[in-house]
Amino acid sequence: QVQLVESGGGLVQAGGSLRLSCVASGRTFSNMGWFRQAPGKEREFVASIGWNSGTTYYADSVKGRFTIARDNAKNTWYLQMNSLKPEDTAVYYCRLGIVGKQVTGLGSWGQGTQVTVSS
Repeated sequence: QVQLVESGGGLVQAGGSLRLSCVASGRTFSNMGWFRQAPGKEREFVASIGWNSGTTYYADSVKGRFTIARDNAKNTWYLQMNSLKPEDTAVYYCRLGIVGKQVTGLGSWGQGTQVTVSS
């Protein structure tokens, strides 16, 4: 199973930016995505990108503020987060294996990285 390692989380003031990265331990031929889970809430979809097509999907709550990108040669994908809001505070998880906004049966999750946005 491919291992995923995230980085880039941290504490930022509202209006600030962060970039998350997710590196896969091996070659990936699956769509990639990001999810997040805030305290007391279910894990929710944030963004995804097609491995081959580059087609992107975003949750309505992050459209226009977040951008997902990938570098297939480096087995890495990114989530650029701009204009952050306190409600973006959550643990962010990268996901390998997603179709559109839905998780597929086979795939991998990263360990999660904390993003905290202060008001």
